[in-house]
Amino acid sequence: MVKTQYIAALEIGSSKIVGAIAEKSPSGYVQVNHLEVEKLVNSVRHGCIQNVENTKGAINNIIKKLENRVDGTIEEIYVGFSGRSLHSEPTEVNHNLDATVPITDDVLNRIIREAGKDPIKNYETIDVVPRTYYVDKNETKNPSGQFGSNINIKLNLIVAKPTLKLNLERVMGGGTRVKDYLVTPLVVADEILEASEKSLGCMLVDLGAETTTVSIYKDGSLVYLTTLPMGGRNITRDITTGLNILEDTAERVKKNISNPLDKNVEHVSIEGVSSSDAANYIVARTGELIANIKQQIQYAGVKIVDLHNIVLIGGGAQLQGFARRLEDEVKLRVRVGTYPKSLNIVDHNINRAEYVQIFALLSKASQIIPKKHSCVSRNSYGDFAQEEYESPMREERDEDSGYDYEKFRPEEPAPRPKRAQPSSSYREEPSRHRKPSWIDKARKKLESMINEPEDDE
Repeated sequence: MVKTQYIAALEIGSSKIVGAIAEKSPSGYVQVNHLEVEKLVNSVRHGCIQNVENTKGAINNIIKKLENRVDGTIEEIYVGFSGRSLHSEPTEVNHNLDATVPITDDVLNRIIREAGKDPIKNYETIDVVPRTYYVDKNETKNPSGQFGSNINIKLNLIVAKPTLKLNLERVMGGGTRVKDYLVTPLVVADEILEASEKSLGCMLVDLGAETTTVSIYKDGSLVYLTTLPMGGRNITRDITTGLNILEDTAERVKKNISNPLDKNVEHVSIEGVSSSDAANYIVARTGELIANIKQQIQYAGVKIVDLHNIVLIGGGAQLQGFARRLEDEVKLRVRVGTYPKSLNIVDHNINRAEYVQIFALLSKASQIIPKKHSCVSRNSYGDFAQEEYESPMREERDEDSGYDYEKFRPEEPAPRPKRAQPSSSYREEPSRHRKPSWIDKARKKLESMINEPEDDE
C-alpha cells in the first residue's frame, strides 16, 4: 500500500528548465521539498525547442539530481506545454439531441472531443476548452442533467505549431516516461486565479524571458489566449547592444537598478555601467511590452471595463516598478500572483516567484494523479522502506499504457518446508530458543577465565 505519493513535474522555458518533486500524504497534504534548475543558452527560443540534444542533456541532468535528492528513480513525469505558437481559436459545435433523454457528461465529452478533431491549417489542436453552452438556445453553465432537442457549445481550441509538440516528444523520448502533457497557461490560471477573478473578468500575464502569455477570462470561462514573442530578455539585449556590454552584465545591471522605470532614476555606476543610461533602454522596451499586452484586450473582443484586474507572474515581471507601470498604463488593478495555496513550500530558497509555473504543474498533477500511484520508485532498504512506498511498476495493468505490469511481477517465493516437531519425551533447553543476554555472555567469559590453564612458569 502506497503511503506517500511522489509527483514529478518539468517545465521547459526559454532561459532555463525547472524540475521539481512534491510529496503527497494520504491526507492530501502536498509539500515541495526538491527543485532543480538547468540554465540554457539558445537551445530553446521563444519557448520552442531548437537544439534537441542540448535540451535532452539538461533534462537528464535535472532528473538525475532529483533522483539523488529522493534516493529513487523517476519513472514518470508531468511535462508543461507552452511556447510561441500556442494560442486559442474560437469555434462552436451544434448537435441535435433526443429530447426524451437527459444530457449526460458522456454526451458532452463526446461532442467536445469531436470538435477537437476538426483540422486547422498549419496547427495542431492540443486541448479543447468549453466556453458557453446553449440548450434549445437558452444559455446555461452546466447542461448536464437537462433535457433538450438541440445543444450549441462555444469553445476555444488550444492550438500550436506541430513542431512545438514534436520536439518536446523528441527530448522526452527514450528516457523517463511522460505521464501527461499539461498546457501550462491553462494550469496556471486554474491554480493561481481566484474564482471571483475569473467570474468578474481578469487578465493573466505571464512575462517570461522570451515570451509573454496573455490569458483573458470572463464569466468564469477562458475568452482568449495568446503567446507574444517578447519578454524580459528583450530588455536585457537592448542594454547589451546599446551599451556594448555582455548579456550577463546587462542582466545584473537591469536587476540592480533601483526603480529603473521612475522618471528621475538615481544615477549610479553598476559594474562600470551608468544606471541612467541603462534605464533609458529599460523604459523604452517596457513601454513596448505593455502596449502589446494592452492591445490583446481589444483582440479578445472585450473592453477594459469588462475586466476587474490583472494578475502578473513570471521571472520578467520581477523588474522593479513593472507592476505599477502596467497598472498605470492599462488602468486596471494589478496583483502579483503567488504559488498555489494547495502547496506547502517550507524551503525559502525555492519559494521564488520565477517558479510559479512549476508549482502550478505540481499542484494540478497532485489532483489528477491516480490513487496508489507514484511517479518515483524509491530505493528499498528492507521492509520499512517497502511499506512507505510501492513502485508503480508493481501496480496492476495501466490501461493507458502499453505495458502489462502484472507480467513482470516477481513470483512469490516457494514456502519453506515445515520443521519436524520434537517428540513429547524430548525436553529442549530454553537457552536454545532465546538470544543470549549480556548477563549470559558475561557469565560465559568469567567461566572461561576461571577454567583457563595456568602458565608453565
